Amino acid sequence: MSRNYDKRPNGYLETIQQGLDGVRGFQDGLSLGIGTRAEQIGRLKTELKTADAIVIGAGAGLSTSAGFVYSGERFRYWFSDFADRFGITDMYSGGFYPFPDEETYWAWWSRHIWCNRYANAPKPVYENLLQLVADRDYFVITTNVDHMFQRAGFDKKRLFYTQGDYGLFQNQHPTLQKTWDNEAWVMQAMAAQGFVKHTDGSFVMPEDRKVAMRIPTTLIPRSPEDGRKMVPNLRADDSFVEDEGWHRASAAYSDYLRLHQGQHVLYLEIGVGSNTPVIIKYPFWQMTNDNPKAVYCCLNYNEAYCPKQIEAQSICIDGDTGTLLERLFSEITNE
Repeated sequence: MSRNYDKRPNGYLETIQQGLDGVRGFQDGLSLGIGTRAEQIGRLKTELKTADAIVIGAGAGLSTSAGFVYSGERFRYWFSDFADRFGITDMYSGGFYPFPDEETYWAWWSRHIWCNRYANAPKPVYENLLQLVADRDYFVITTNVDHMFQRAGFDKKRLFYTQGDYGLFQNQHPTLQKTWDNEAWVMQAMAAQGFVKHTDGSFVMPEDRKVAMRIPTTLIPRSPEDGRKMVPNLRADDSFVEDEGWHRASAAYSDYLRLHQGQHVLYLEIGVGSNTPVIIKYPFWQMTNDNPKAVYCCLNYNEAYCPKQIEAQSICIDGDTGTLLERLFSEITNE
């Protein structure tokens, strides 16, 4: 059945193009913002209270601050056997490893999806952010695929996950722009490897730390439509499926931006690195530059900056996002 996606606005492509068109005009270098750290935090508190609209743009740094770390102790807890056998050093690189068979591939991915999509965040960073904007007019665009915004209680209709969702599967070579929920499958695959499920639904390692590195062949996921191979719904190449929900969210983002054009808008960028600046960072810069009432705020660890051209409209705060959001929530609550 045809789904006339082309008749809807596409906020994803529209804003990327806007950012690319505008970034060439930022020729004066970069700025760390104006004023002391305390002054910039004070400005952000004011903006959170007074802005007509708040557009949150979130990258990997936000989830890292919430405890979703892909390396170190957390990686070793869930993947020490894969590290020892294959030499994998972190969850990110493991996602691209050429495993010897589908049973091993899906054992890896069931763990990866479980601990980064269905496990609770170690720190309440997303919950603190929600408390800061819960009674405000907001919209969220994020390149994160862990679904933590929705799990923290953000309004689903105000969320746009541009790069996919760990909680969805798609056909490896799709003929249909369709995805399938994978939660029940993940739970079965984790149990099949020998992980222990608690009464609250969480999984832990068994005491002897002996778990299988393969799932049963019968558990290998296949498309309910045509029996084809499945993969996680993640934007890795042009086979990424933009399903009905994706297009609905992209259109909602476009509509939101259009509705608040020319108003006092706070573009709140959190944890967005330099790997994919075209999705959030460059569009936020340009939308701020185009609107004298707008304010751009960059919260990031060691990467808090803005173009000098918009520094008078910008707030740049370096540091751990989780710590900063906790401080903002505490101070605003106690005022």
